[in-house]
Amino acid sequence: MRMITSEDVAMNLPWKALIRRLGSVFREGVEAPPRHHHALHRPDGEATMLLMPAWEPTGYIGVKMVNVFPQNVDQGVPATAGVYVLSEGRHGRPLACLEGSELTRRRTAAVSALAAGELAREDAETLVIVGTGKLAPMLIEAHAAVRPIRRVRIWGRRVAQAEQLAKAYADRFETEAVEGLEAAVEEADIVSCATLSTQALVQGAWLTPGTHLDLVGACRHSMRESDGECFRRGEVFVDTYAGARGEAGDIYQAIEEGVFAFDQIRADLAELLRGERSGRSSHEAITVFKSVGAALEDLAAAIEVWEQLETAV
Repeated sequence: MRMITSEDVAMNLPWKALIRRLGSVFREGVEAPPRHHHALHRPDGEATMLLMPAWEPTGYIGVKMVNVFPQNVDQGVPATAGVYVLSEGRHGRPLACLEGSELTRRRTAAVSALAAGELAREDAETLVIVGTGKLAPMLIEAHAAVRPIRRVRIWGRRVAQAEQLAKAYADRFETEAVEGLEAAVEEADIVSCATLSTQALVQGAWLTPGTHLDLVGACRHSMRESDGECFRRGEVFVDTYAGARGEAGDIYQAIEEGVFAFDQIRADLAELLRGERSGRSSHEAITVFKSVGAALEDLAAAIEVWEQLETAV
């Protein structure tokens, strides 16, 4: 069995290839039972172990194990860590063990880009990133792979990290670390949020016609990145219905507030990509994409890494 490092994962997941692979897997579908959640009661707070299996009908088999420790943020340590085991489908023999954190952050950003390719306006040039964690640079790169991004505005509670990220991408985009989130959102074509916030950061009243809102965080009912007004005003799409129903804090809280209902979701990614349901209704529509992650996304990314490496041999 081959051990694949985070560096190998990064080198073998070019954005356009990964986005194409994800699109193909969403269209074709795989077997993916609900993810297993196991609460871990630690001295400094509760953590979670996630097990995410998926397999193709006659092809690859995979499973990811992820440990989520939200309290790590206060110590400057990534909140998630994990591994992915990929097996061949004929005899079930393990092929590779991949470093899971790099796989996860790249496939997560690529799913956001896949959705933006269907939902964001084709002329979207201004991207606002909310959050300065490990996903933030991935979201910049992934969105820029599908839309003609020229300006990137970065907001985060840690101003120094926002400034550092803006500086890192200043040679590719017109970048700025912003302190006023409201003004940045009002000027955005795409707003992409990746935080562990339990308070609404983006207000629906700030969204201008034509904006695409990408919500990546809030994977628990107690978490949210947007208020209910975003869902009342927006045309809402999700990566999977099962994930949205079970884990999407933004959706759950909007429903609790009485401003949204689950049956108002217009489509999931598979329906969009198969052409079974339409995307944004007009140039002026506000679109909202809520993702929580799915096992098929990890399987797609792991297959792409494996086949890129095999082709290079």
